[in-house]
Amino acid sequence: MKVGDKIEDFEFEAYHDGDFKQGRLSDYSGRWVVLFFYPLDFTFVCPTEIKKFSDKMMDFENENATIVAASTDSVHSHKAWFARDLPDVRFPVIGDTNHNVAKRFNVLQENGTALRGTFIIDPDSVLRYQVVSDDNVGRSIEETLRVLKALKTGGLCPVEWKTGDKTLD
Repeated sequence: MKVGDKIEDFEFEAYHDGDFKQGRLSDYSGRWVVLFFYPLDFTFVCPTEIKKFSDKMMDFENENATIVAASTDSVHSHKAWFARDLPDVRFPVIGDTNHNVAKRFNVLQENGTALRGTFIIDPDSVLRYQVVSDDNVGRSIEETLRVLKALKTGGLCPVEWKTGDKTLD
């Protein structure tokens, strides 16, 4: 899968607001989706990212974007970890134990965990942005939000573009 590809609909099971829920990418049709993968529950870097995404959730919502997290842990592992360490998180967290979603986005490692991947999908299910990195360095949620806003302009955004700046068209 590469930027510009239409993403085929897929199903998933997620932990969301204390419950286990079935979902599909198409549930978010008409909205931007920020899908991010993290390696494992009960680790050190991952909760810093998850908490920051949670803290910025309204900023993403204001951009008509839904945050969805994913790891190859089970939804039961998510429930135990989030209830204990991340009780304020309100976005769905996919339990990708069959690795179908991680494989689809090409982030599955040989050890069965996911690399850190961030994918921005437009309201028509077209992949517009992706960045995948090793699992030892956390991503910037501010940069993810900046890129989302830049993509939404539909224009040519120069280096360090930020909201309020002119595009180059």
